[in-house]
Amino acid sequence: MSVIVRDDGFHAEDFEGSAVIEIASNTGIDALPASFEGVEMIAVGFPAFSDGRGFTLARHLRNRGFGGRLRAKGHVIADQYAMARRAGFDEVEIPDDLAARQPQEQWLFRADWRDHDYRSRLKA
Repeated sequence: MSVIVRDDGFHAEDFEGSAVIEIASNTGIDALPASFEGVEMIAVGFPAFSDGRGFTLARHLRNRGFGGRLRAKGHVIADQYAMARRAGFDEVEIPDDLAARQPQEQWLFRADWRDHDYRSRLKA
């Protein structure tokens, strides 16, 4: 099983759509979909917390106009949640064992990602 993490905490899987694309972290930018018509969700894989390529893929997907649900899936740790949200992810899907090691409180602590964005402070 897995746990879905959003700004308000842990959730059970609630996606009921059928049009999902899964993208591996080693997918090249040129191999990303050219069109998102009919795609309701894209899940970008994170095989290890040390593999940050998914953050770059998320930014490219958003820059190309994907407006659906964007999910980071796999080994994302609570410390990376703010980065995931800033990169364009709507949510993170983590395995149950990771949720047990990093409970909801640790993720909620980082849910104020908008308030602590260094780029916003630089603009002020």
